[in-house]
Amino acid sequence: MAELSYAQAMARLDEILERIERGEVDIDQLSALVEEAANLVSLCRRKLTQAEMQVQRITERLEREAEGAPSEEAPKEADDEVPF
Repeated sequence: MAELSYAQAMARLDEILERIERGEVDIDQLSALVEEAANLVSLCRRKLTQAEMQVQRITERLEREAEGAPSEEAPKEADDEVPF
């Protein structure tokens, strides 16, 4: 079975929480649903951490590239060189 996306995992967590809050879960199902929810929370945390690390790497790369790139600012002309 393929790993759930972050959105799918969050949707399933919401579904589990709603069922528990509405009292639709009997005691025999409760522990299994709580275990599933815990696994989904771990999955979401892992995906968030991976996304944060990837964004940080990209940002750092862009900053390094910007530092190494020549300035795009055109040289300013002195006011005394303007003919009028």
